[in-house]
Amino acid sequence: MNSPASLRYLGPTSSSFRKPDSFGRRLVFKVKLPSNCKFSSNRNSFAANSFFRREFSARRSYRIWGIEASSNDSVSVASGRIKTEESFVEFITSERVKVVAMLAVSLSLCNADRVVMSVAIVPLSLSHGWRQSFAGVVQSSFLWGYLISPIAGGTLVDYYGGKLVMAWGVALWSLATLLTPWAAEASLWALLAMRMLLGIAEGVALPCMNNMIARWFPPTERSRAVGLAMAGFQLGSAIGLTLSPILMSQGGLFGPFVIFGFSGFLWVLVWVSATSSAPECNWQISIHELMYVQNKGQIHTIAEGKSKTSKGIPPFRCLLSKLPTWSIIVANAMHSWGFFVILSWMPIYFKTIYHVDLRQAAWFSAVPWCMMALTGYFAGVLSDMMIQRGISVTLTRKVMQSIGFFGPGFALIGLTMAPTPSIASAWLTLAVGLKAFSHCGFLVNLQEIAPQYSGVLHGLSNTAGTFAAIIGTVGAGFFVELVGSFKGFLLLTASLYFSAAVFWDVFSTGERIKFDDST
Repeated sequence: MNSPASLRYLGPTSSSFRKPDSFGRRLVFKVKLPSNCKFSSNRNSFAANSFFRREFSARRSYRIWGIEASSNDSVSVASGRIKTEESFVEFITSERVKVVAMLAVSLSLCNADRVVMSVAIVPLSLSHGWRQSFAGVVQSSFLWGYLISPIAGGTLVDYYGGKLVMAWGVALWSLATLLTPWAAEASLWALLAMRMLLGIAEGVALPCMNNMIARWFPPTERSRAVGLAMAGFQLGSAIGLTLSPILMSQGGLFGPFVIFGFSGFLWVLVWVSATSSAPECNWQISIHELMYVQNKGQIHTIAEGKSKTSKGIPPFRCLLSKLPTWSIIVANAMHSWGFFVILSWMPIYFKTIYHVDLRQAAWFSAVPWCMMALTGYFAGVLSDMMIQRGISVTLTRKVMQSIGFFGPGFALIGLTMAPTPSIASAWLTLAVGLKAFSHCGFLVNLQEIAPQYSGVLHGLSNTAGTFAAIIGTVGAGFFVELVGSFKGFLLLTASLYFSAAVFWDVFSTGERIKFDDST
């Protein structure tokens, strides 16, 4: 027979899963058989079933925040006391949905702030006499900054958590957005500096999103959580592309930059005051939701991830020695290439090929991002359903990523043959919509193969993605000047999509990878 369970007070240096109690001390619960054992401490002793009743009915300050059990241990809980499923109403009113909604808004602002330049570049080029190749350089200056921050930002996220790093990131990129029109009037170098600052700050956004979702959502809900957050990201593209011409016509070049910049500062105030870095740190969360998240496996992830993550230098050599890591890096690089080429050049593409004005070009370019937001959430629900029905995580990720790469590749080929702007917009909408399935491929896979290094791994793959985006964004301008055809560049992009999809299907996995001796 196993020994009775014990309740121990731990100091703040302990690596065990713990939660501060009302006296400022830290509690850890180790539960073993038999079920009528005693929970004991220096001050109190409760029978197991009595303790659970106190937790749910009397709401005393003693709470069970984590359960550790070895393979030959078992846990007995009063029947019917812990909920294992949630209703839809409970889900949409939960604290974790509030967190993912805030993440969606932040990513919407993130993308809106960066796409303003895709619209503003047209009047700026006309007023300054820039060629298309130089316009590509100006647009890519954002990526110069974005190249710097992802690895450092991912490491900071793993160390300090997503809440703090995200707050600083949004504040800095909102400041850069607000100052951009003044920089454009001052000098070219000032404009490039502000775009670089925007890129540096926005480089932490996706690692923070991944960190917060890994902490707040159990594995069976992460795909749809990523889908919701990335829906905000795509809607930011649509909002930025549609509102920017209107705001510029009413308030000049300053209009959209000022509106989006101040919106970011408002978001920071709400984020800091209304959210917490993890569910066990949130005092507004219901005990039902907390236990639901933990019973679905979240407690296992946090306990392992936080207690075993080194606060030293991440094992970069070991991370880069694994082919599943490279499958994520290649997928992120291709995803970023296609994303930034479409985001940066489609307004100019519609204006040049189909001779539509700036407002129409922005509208034709914005519609696909709305579709991407919808299909991204649908892909998340579908991905979670596949896993819940017993399909392996590895196969699920391969299917999602294959749709996310083969689909856009074929759609871009169709785009090159479109005779009218409406048909072209339909092909572009299909390409961007199917591209959203990638969010349930490589983007979720980061949390699965290396939960304790998800931030730095995201940073590594984002850096590769930024290199690819710079080459694609700048290369598109020079390609058009040299070859004289946007269509040839779209066909090149389609072939790269096919190659990346094959690489992913061969080398990716949904299983956790052992990157060091501590994992």
